[in-house]
Amino acid sequence: MGRRDGDCSNKMKNVLLLCALNDIIERETGNHTDYERMCDTMAAKTSNLYARIEPEVKEEAESILAALGIPASNAINMFYKQIILNRGIPFEVKIPPARPINIAELSETELDAELEKGYADMTAGKTKPAKQAFADIRRDYGI
Repeated sequence: MGRRDGDCSNKMKNVLLLCALNDIIERETGNHTDYERMCDTMAAKTSNLYARIEPEVKEEAESILAALGIPASNAINMFYKQIILNRGIPFEVKIPPARPINIAELSETELDAELEKGYADMTAGKTKPAKQAFADIRRDYGI
């Protein structure tokens, strides 16, 4: 545990001790104190979450969040709220039906077969013109 984690842990222990003492004082005197309000506020507002994240993923995500002005803890809180609202993961989690084809690795016969599949999709109306595809991308991503 690093110095900052230890400091936070010690502060929480102190707050919990104050809360316990506060309960004793209130039972004896019937008075509320600032410490009790502080304990109630801290208990109601936060909870710790520890997770292992790949360093590169963490760095890239935090860079994007920083550009948006959103602290990582707020983003995690938003994610959890979306889980509650959606009653599940707020996005589709699935294995893609097929991996993208790397044409550099295809033999001439395999490439011809893929081109035939594309032509069949086109004639069956399962495709859209490139102009329309790019217009959709621009619209969807505001570019």
